[in-house]
This record gives sequence, structure tokens and C-alpha cells, in this order.
Amino acid sequence: MATTVAGPRAVAKTITAVPGRRFDHYFFSGTSWLMLLCVVVGFGPTYYLAGMFNAPLPSRIIHIHGALFSCWILLMIAQNSLAWAGRVDIHRKLGLTGFVLACLMVVVGWTAATDRLVRGTAPAGFDTYFFYIVPMTDMVIFGTLIFFAFRARRDPTAHKRIIYIATMGILIAAIARFRSGWLLHNAPHAQIASYAFLLLLIAYDLWSIHKIHRATLWAGAFLIFVQQIRLPIGRTAAWHAFAAWVQSVAR
Repeated sequence: MATTVAGPRAVAKTITAVPGRRFDHYFFSGTSWLMLLCVVVGFGPTYYLAGMFNAPLPSRIIHIHGALFSCWILLMIAQNSLAWAGRVDIHRKLGLTGFVLACLMVVVGWTAATDRLVRGTAPAGFDTYFFYIVPMTDMVIFGTLIFFAFRARRDPTAHKRIIYIATMGILIAAIARFRSGWLLHNAPHAQIASYAFLLLLIAYDLWSIHKIHRATLWAGAFLIFVQQIRLPIGRTAAWHAFAAWVQSVAR
């Protein structure tokens, strides 16, 4: 069986030929700024406008958590801008930095969630043990999608969509701080609101390539599946026992 290896020019030509690709820079750059706006609106009063590291947060790990996740949003904007400017060389180098940052975010995210569990706090109306599953699974979703985005880094159309959905999944904490009675401190409602970004991506896919991209389908389905099954799991006695064990060990 004969195999043919396409050269860089052939690959570039194939990528450029993707219908609607010329609009990708507008969409992904624009939505990355929209995600930043969500973060600023959500965390502005209690974090950014409070001086970030001078903000009255409960522990040092929460400060580190906030700094890392802020860097991720800024990095995503920078990466989209570099791709738009044609500086793919810098984009790829920063991509490695981004992968390391994402790994740190997962570790620090789990640590911050456990720190809150140890302090015994949760949004009003939520049991501490039950709520522990929300940030823990957020990091599972984010880490899994970032892993597959890294694997798909040579397929720009898939790569950028997986990164988009991974970032969408960590916006819930910011959206749950919007000064709205329906959203404020309500993670399930904020989760539903975050799906607006997924609907935007689906609409863009249908408009630009006349179908839903395979990466949008599987990454979006994975995100929704984990987010939906975690709520009933979080109410089980087994999860409460696990969370109580983690709390006792982490103290």
C-alpha cells in the first residue's frame, strides 16, 4: 500500500480551502473578548476593582487561582490576535506555554475547590459536600478538552473550537456572579447561561461551513454530558462520603 506525505504548502492550501475560514479570526477573536467581558463583569467588584492580590479573598490559593485563570483569558485573546496577524510562529511557541498554564490551572483549581471544602463554604442554598463536585468536574472537563486541543494543534479548525469550548466551561464561576437574581450565586443557572456561547459557535459553524464541525459536536456533547450527570451524582451518599473523606484528609 502506497502512502503520500503532503508537504507544508499542500497542508496550508487545504486549510485555506475550508469554507468560511476567512471569517474565523473575526468570530474567535470577538468571542474571546466577550468571554473576557463576562469575567470582568463577574469578578470585577470583588476581585479586579478590589486590587486583585489586595482583594479580601479567603486564602492564598484563591489568589493564585484567580491570577492563573485571568492569565488564561488574556492568553487566549493574545493567541487569537497572533493568528489573525499571521504570526503563527509566535502562536505555536505560546501554545506550549498555554498547555503548561492549563495544567497548572487544573491542579490549582482542584486545590482551590478543596480549600473551600475544608472551610465548609458553598453558595447559599447548596450543601458544601454537594457543591464540591461542581469545581472538581469543571477541571475534569477543562483538562480533558485541553488535552485533546493540544493533540489537535495541527488541525486549526478543530483546535480553536476545542479551546473555545474548554474556556466556555470555566466561565460559570464568573457568570454566577452577575448581579442578576436568576444567576447570582446559582451555578446550575449560570451553567445554562454559558450555553449561549455554544449556541453562538453552532450558529457560526452552520453559517460558515454549512454544518456543525465535528469538534463542536463531540466537545460540546462531552461538556454538557459531564455537567448534567454531576448534579445527580453530587447528591448521592457515596459522593458525600468521598467529599467528607477529602475534607478530613485536607485539614
